Amino acid sequence: MAIQSIRLFGDPVLRTPAAPVVDFDKELRKLVKDLTDTMMDAPGAGLAAPQIGVGLRVFTYYVDDQLGHLINPDLDLSSELDEEGEEGCLSFPGLSFPTPRAVRAVAKGFNMHGEPVTLEGTDLMARCFQHETDHLDGILFIDRMDPKQRKLAMKAVREAEWSGLAAPVVKFSPHATGGKAL
Repeated sequence: MAIQSIRLFGDPVLRTPAAPVVDFDKELRKLVKDLTDTMMDAPGAGLAAPQIGVGLRVFTYYVDDQLGHLINPDLDLSSELDEEGEEGCLSFPGLSFPTPRAVRAVAKGFNMHGEPVTLEGTDLMARCFQHETDHLDGILFIDRMDPKQRKLAMKAVREAEWSGLAAPVVKFSPHATGGKAL
């Protein structure tokens, strides 16, 4: 097993958009294995490469006994939203908050061998695809919250035992949806 350290909120790598994968080689397969091992050890429902300090567009997931990965994802989201679904993040240990997300997602990308993959998910799986793809864009789940919920989340972050950070910077979603995934 190659378990890596998970970067916590405040680490600049979590706010940096990841680069597309261009080489589907042995190093990429090792990255997928490291992500999978780290995610399963945590345990978590998903883990994106930036969360272990690697700026590439790769994530792994483990939802409803389905284990997998996706490289260079592109999402197509339903317009129906789950406004109150709880969401957590391995980069925010022990914290979870209601975060609006699309109920259904189709994720297109590649597997570690460079073969095209299309994944479809609803509810928790769709939430996972959106959450992990956001990580690859330098967006965190707190960026998707309404201002009132975000304020409560930031208070919890400041009070968390793992937090020793000065006032962290919170970005707003660049999408014209007011922070809601559509």
